[in-house]
Amino acid sequence: MPGKSDNKEMRVAAVIVAAGRGERAGQSVEGPKQYRKIGGEAVLAHTMRAFLDCPLIDHVVVVIHKEDSALFALALGDHAERVTAVIGGPTRQESTRLGLLALKEKTPDHVLIHDGVRPFISADLLERVIFNLTPHIGVLPVLAVSDTLKAAGPDAMVSATVPRVGLYAAQTPQAFPYLPILDAHNAAFTAGRSDFTDDSAIAEWHGLPVRIVQGSVDNTKLTWAKDIEMADDRLSQKYSAFPDVRTGNGYDVHAFEPGNGVMLAGVFIEHDQKLSGHSDADVALHALTDALLATRGAGDIGTHFPPSDPQWKGAPSHIFVEHAVKIVREAGGRIANADVTLICEAPKVGPHREAMTAALSKMLGISVDRISIKATTNEKLGFIGRKEGIAAIATASVIYPGGLPE
Repeated sequence: MPGKSDNKEMRVAAVIVAAGRGERAGQSVEGPKQYRKIGGEAVLAHTMRAFLDCPLIDHVVVVIHKEDSALFALALGDHAERVTAVIGGPTRQESTRLGLLALKEKTPDHVLIHDGVRPFISADLLERVIFNLTPHIGVLPVLAVSDTLKAAGPDAMVSATVPRVGLYAAQTPQAFPYLPILDAHNAAFTAGRSDFTDDSAIAEWHGLPVRIVQGSVDNTKLTWAKDIEMADDRLSQKYSAFPDVRTGNGYDVHAFEPGNGVMLAGVFIEHDQKLSGHSDADVALHALTDALLATRGAGDIGTHFPPSDPQWKGAPSHIFVEHAVKIVREAGGRIANADVTLICEAPKVGPHREAMTAALSKMLGISVDRISIKATTNEKLGFIGRKEGIAAIATASVIYPGGLPE
């Protein structure tokens, strides 16, 4: 078996096939089964992550249905630069061929072909498949058949017991030297053959040898609605034992300028000055937006709403908070609490605290007992003490699914 040193210089790519309609899994508002949520994320998101996290894989192609671009973009998240999306064909076989063709310019040494609805592929299995690759032999992960096999005729009567010695159930990823498997797929396409049940069958037909390696019982294919339900339960139990609680902080400051009032935490307060800023300068909501974004490692408010963009001039800051909340929710996050401290000599915050709390409750979708708004002075020190501006510090805690400790 080739060792790690033998494969160090190999260029390995992956094709994840996810263009099916998943009819056997039934209909869902979430879309085809590869986009159904398990553990708070699309099945395909889990699958892609396994390949993107593998340092032995250089590039990933995902084959999708022409109607699924928006669903795929949500599942892909922040990995657009590392993944090439390709529109698939009418069959899995044709979709795979189109995915392989998308790699022609890169021409990797080897390619792994994987079902998008096998989200529990492990790093160990990926390494085992890759380390068994050679320039002229494909690799097929399998499980030995353990059930007794029976043959039956059209009348549903058992006709024979099939010996299970030497019989195996095939899994993916199935891996091959790139150019030979592309040739095999092209030859099948030219011959009008579309009846192959997997890629190793095409390799066998074309004379490309395939070696088996031990697969994994966890590497299941989600076919039926019950499979998806069980996968979600599995991840939910796994994640509930190790909740992924993240805390983000935000800080913002705005100077005063002539005006008749300030926006603070979504509430207008009459004052002899206003806060200077490109939007409505709500210093509390700006800090809170940064705190929420921090829990996803999603940059800061300027990343999403550049002050150089004229469309945000005078914009109400609640839209910034709501955008950050959407990012949190799309990742399956639940906001546990939000804490905002305003630092100013004036105006008085106390009389408006209840209205501010209600405004944040509406923006965040959490109860008022999970929101804290406090105010303090700067003891007449610094620019705040001189009543030149207001600062805000915000902290947000969010509970996400997943994120087991390493």
